[in-house]
Amino acid sequence: MWKDKPPMFDANLSMLFTELPLLERPQAARAAGFDAVEIWWPFADAVPETREIEAFENAIVDAQVRLVGLNLYAGDMPAGDRGLTSWPGRETEFRTNVEITAAIAARLGCRTLNALHGNFETTAQTVSNYRFAADVAAEIGAQLVVEPLSGAPKYPIKTAHQAFELIDEIDRGNVKLLADLYHLATNGDDLDLLADHVDRIGHVQIADAPGRGEPGTGELDLFGHLAKLRANGYTGFVGAEYKPVTHSFAWREQA
Repeated sequence: MWKDKPPMFDANLSMLFTELPLLERPQAARAAGFDAVEIWWPFADAVPETREIEAFENAIVDAQVRLVGLNLYAGDMPAGDRGLTSWPGRETEFRTNVEITAAIAARLGCRTLNALHGNFETTAQTVSNYRFAADVAAEIGAQLVVEPLSGAPKYPIKTAHQAFELIDEIDRGNVKLLADLYHLATNGDDLDLLADHVDRIGHVQIADAPGRGEPGTGELDLFGHLAKLRANGYTGFVGAEYKPVTHSFAWREQA
């Protein structure tokens, strides 16, 4: 079904079309011209009921969109949680969720899984958890990505350099950086330097800064940075993960 070259942009269903129930968003993305989507963990719990999983998978398939990115369960995001990977005492919950997430990804053809680090320091158990997730992802031909975040004071991975250090420690060939240009720029990273590390980037996301709106609502040269990444060999998807300001997707015509 997906033999043709994939589209450049995918829609993040956790940030876009939020005026609709989650299961209606894949169809809305398709109607807006997106052939591919990504999403944070779409369930309230790490271990959702089978009927919830089936309803989500059916919504993706029925909309005829490709799921290209799926987050692991990250805890209570509104309360400030940002992942279980480093959370002491929740190792079993984390690993069970990895298996469930990978199974969903395998059925839907998703090949990028995002394991947020969590708000705790990196320990040997954290690295072990990442290795476990990477090995499970490898079994379905998927990659695991590590994402630096802004706006989360307790979250220890804030820059590309910190992510690369962690990735080196994990020491698995299918673990790469999720380069969210908004988060990296907000944290002071030089986005021009990313083009020198394209081989270590597994996925890219965009939002303008400040404000985290769509391209053109802030001060970042998003399309310039994307062009440099492409020129240096990045061929993956670019996730539109922003807070809509104009509710228009005209920005895609400028890319």
